[in-house]
Amino acid sequence: MEDVLRKDNPKNDWNALQKFMKRHKDENMVVVAQTGYGKTEAGLLWIGNNKGFFTLPLRVAINAIYDRIVKNIVRENVEKRIGLLHSDFREYYTEKNSKENKLLKNEELSEYINRTKQFSLPLTICTIDQLFDFVFRAPGFELKVATLSYSKVVIDEIQMYSADLLAYLIYGLKYITDFGGKFAIMTATLPRIVTYLLKKEGVKFVTTEPFTNDKKRHSLKVMEENINAEFIKEKYRNNKILVVCNTVKKAKEIYENLDIPKEELNLIHSRFIKRDRTNKEKEITEFANPKRFREDIKNRREKEGYQENGVWIGTQVLEASLDLDFDILITELSDLNGLFQRMGRCFRNREKVDEEYNCFVFTKECSGIKGAKAIIDKEIHEKSESVLLKVDGIISEAQKLDLINSVYSYESLKDTKYFNKVTDNIKYLKKYIVEYEKTKSEVQRIFRNIASYDVIPRIIYEENFEEINRNIEILREKMKGLSEDDRKKLRIRKIEARGELNKFKVTIPDFEYRKLEKSKNNEIEKIKVNDYEELVVVNCGYSYEKGFEVVQEEEEDNFF
Repeated sequence: MEDVLRKDNPKNDWNALQKFMKRHKDENMVVVAQTGYGKTEAGLLWIGNNKGFFTLPLRVAINAIYDRIVKNIVRENVEKRIGLLHSDFREYYTEKNSKENKLLKNEELSEYINRTKQFSLPLTICTIDQLFDFVFRAPGFELKVATLSYSKVVIDEIQMYSADLLAYLIYGLKYITDFGGKFAIMTATLPRIVTYLLKKEGVKFVTTEPFTNDKKRHSLKVMEENINAEFIKEKYRNNKILVVCNTVKKAKEIYENLDIPKEELNLIHSRFIKRDRTNKEKEITEFANPKRFREDIKNRREKEGYQENGVWIGTQVLEASLDLDFDILITELSDLNGLFQRMGRCFRNREKVDEEYNCFVFTKECSGIKGAKAIIDKEIHEKSESVLLKVDGIISEAQKLDLINSVYSYESLKDTKYFNKVTDNIKYLKKYIVEYEKTKSEVQRIFRNIASYDVIPRIIYEENFEEINRNIEILREKMKGLSEDDRKKLRIRKIEARGELNKFKVTIPDFEYRKLEKSKNNEIEKIKVNDYEELVVVNCGYSYEKGFEVVQEEEEDNFF
């Protein structure tokens, strides 16, 4: 990888972060650097010519980094140098290959898939469950540990992991460093509890002062009230506004109550079918792309259907991966890490030249905090609110990090349920997993952490009936009696068919599925594809504007 980067940048014109990582490539690293500092290139320089893994929490972020590296850095022999690994990687490969006029033949594509699965490529971009499931000693874990013992692992966006996943990660890093592997944690906001836990486990690492600049991007106003549509309408004046709510239910409520022209209003969350979610991600990126400030605005205005101003309402799916730059952010408070991630979608690369507020955070009756389905830790939420009350106006990157340090330090969290959950999980891994191995399916359920179902809304099934059934028939085709060449062709066709079917699916949480089961109006049909797969078609509300809806939904929806 170092050779590729040197070819891409022959003058070695690296910034301070990248030079620092290059100097310390033989050590474990924990580094904080604000958005736009080139953390991806810094991570690749640290990996150098070693075998490397680059981990992120979200598939969409993994796809984006993979595409960026392939486009800008590793331009040749991609299938022998870099791979991406998550639950849908096969479909992603085949779809990308199809769009590129099948640069890889069927046999080459099959080999690429196998090399990726077997960790045979020099660089793999992946989710942590693909690597760190070895902490549960699932079958085959010895081979994974052996591979990691001579590899280098970059952990990005560590602040997005829940208490249990953070515990698995800390324990896993201790494990692989004991066997000779190396890691680098690189993030824009680092909870100090991470370094405390690493030291507690005896893990040695190098760190330094955060890499930030003096650019002032945000002016923050704390609103001690409920988020509401009236306030958003008041701020909507020939501009681009991003509204972020903690739950799908609250986002829909704001969407329905906001009285502005519908062509200027959009909604994005996790409860859209994959095809629509992908389209919406493209739409919001086109609408609020930071490059618009360096492009010819006149040409953009001439594009058919281009909307220069508008409001996008979303959930926590907007906290990472999408490259966005809005004029104003209006958001509920989740926790401090989440807030600063959301603020990164406003004035992304611009400097604030006046004192007017461009970020508004509402702190009262925030969704997703209370109840059995809460997704945000109540104690951390309250600590975040407490420190934010001291902020009013321009806030620098250094000030943000100081606030993060005050909320996420050991001293602040040592008596919280969050801290106890992290440490209890580490103790569990040390004490019990040595004696009791878990199956691969058990480990997958643990890492995904949320019981969920993939379903096809009835209206989507009926609108796409012929295409869905055509792909089902491909999945039903038998391998028996085929030549080796034809078997490879059929495997690729099956991957493509599965990818096409996935475009019509939406992921819903367990409690939503149970509602459908109990409802007289929401019939569930299960279509057998083969001995191992079935499609679940449900009667429910669905539209491109609002996504999946259970008729007469009563309970609060805390799934993002």
